Amino acid sequence: MKPLRFTKMQASGNDFILINNFSGALSPDQGPYWARKLCRRRLSVGADGLILLEPPRKPHHAFRWRFFNADGSEAEMCGNGGRCAARFAVEEGLGKSPLIFETLAGEIQAEVEGDKVKVQLTPPQDLKLDLTLEDQGRRWRGHFVNTGVPHLVIWVEDLEGVPVREWGRALRFHPAFAPAGTNVNFVQELAPQEIAVRTYERGVEDETLACGTGASAAAYVAYRLGKVSSPVTVKTKGGEKLQIFIEGDQIFLQGEARFIYRGELYSEALKD
Repeated sequence: MKPLRFTKMQASGNDFILINNFSGALSPDQGPYWARKLCRRRLSVGADGLILLEPPRKPHHAFRWRFFNADGSEAEMCGNGGRCAARFAVEEGLGKSPLIFETLAGEIQAEVEGDKVKVQLTPPQDLKLDLTLEDQGRRWRGHFVNTGVPHLVIWVEDLEGVPVREWGRALRFHPAFAPAGTNVNFVQELAPQEIAVRTYERGVEDETLACGTGASAAAYVAYRLGKVSSPVTVKTKGGEKLQIFIEGDQIFLQGEARFIYRGELYSEALKD
């Protein structure tokens, strides 16, 4: 295999492998396999997901992306990945800010100013407040909304004490969200306009340092419950504070997207 250029980026502790695939070096059916192999930590590059930027279907758009979780599953949208992809596209000369890119969740608008990126997510859908869920003798009260991907939001009083991996996995596969499953966010109110979030991400199948669509889902639910007004500050597990702007049924996510390094992928990166 001829070495393939890639870029490593991170946003709020979510890290991604980005590849400019305008040449079609990777065929559509290779994405899941490459994601599973390249996202392995210690054995390969390591990341929460793989992002392929490809030619857009509409001429005035900057690019179309394909986003793969570390387990090879393809996701409709990822807020932090979207911020990285937008800044990467500007750096690569694929578009100028503001720009629009295409995802399985729909068209996403983004503004890039240095390392600060603001993306407009797709309108929230399927809002369901005050759900009661039971599993293995436990009962949770939660709220559901799709902010590009499905999210369950559960309010807690002691966020640090939550066993995110155990509870998150149980709720991620709860029959109420079958067959696609859901991401799970545990949320604590810190101040009148600030909340903290810890997220179990499907596809990664573990807690991550941040989740952009999850932070947005938590802020939107808090807004709809009357707990906050816009903008909302969301503190992530990784420590970064994201800004969520809510205007009617529109959600905007803003935070830093950072370049980490660039390199070349060799076939040995895919070996077991």
